[in-house]
Amino acid sequence: EPAGMDYFCDQVQQKDVGRRMQVGQELLEYLGDPARSPDLEQDQQRLDKVIDELTGWVNSSNFKVALLGLDVLGAFVDRLSGRFKSYIGTVLLPLIDRMGDAKDQVREQAQNLILKLMDEAAPPMYIWERLAVGFKHKNYRSREGVCLCLIATLNIYGAQPLILSKLVPHLCTAFGDSNSQVRDAAILAIVEVYRHVGEKVRIDLTKRGIPPGR
Repeated sequence: EPAGMDYFCDQVQQKDVGRRMQVGQELLEYLGDPARSPDLEQDQQRLDKVIDELTGWVNSSNFKVALLGLDVLGAFVDRLSGRFKSYIGTVLLPLIDRMGDAKDQVREQAQNLILKLMDEAAPPMYIWERLAVGFKHKNYRSREGVCLCLIATLNIYGAQPLILSKLVPHLCTAFGDSNSQVRDAAILAIVEVYRHVGEKVRIDLTKRGIPPGR
């Protein structure tokens, strides 16, 4: 009989990489065909368990498992759309971690999934209120990634859905980051903010004691 959620709930707990790769593909096929997955939301606890386990995949040191975990979570977002909102708190921290990954592909896919959440699961500012902790992440690549993610958000949504006054102070702090890539990304993000809101941001920066030359 075709695999259902009981099967996946059991299988996503496997630690073997080969097995995970196989189960991940099966899960993508299952989620991609609503006719095959009528039991997806029948049991809330079971669904919670599967998404929790997949969050662990995203944290895997094996980049193929991490990428597959990101793919499968993306497929869950596509299927559940607004109903995925309750999982945002669970998945965002691992996504911030992955935005600091050594591999470009993993960083990119983590950012894409964050943008997908804004598109399908919850409003952009809802995500940003939870994403802002990333500005203080211990990994400089994650801090840089959050600045780049803000640029991408502004490019897609403009300034309208965001409360930029909550985000600009983080960028101001990042101007003084110990890492030059973070400082550069923060400056690019402020330039993007300026492009959308104009002089207001310059006045705001002056009030925050950023030197005029800067």
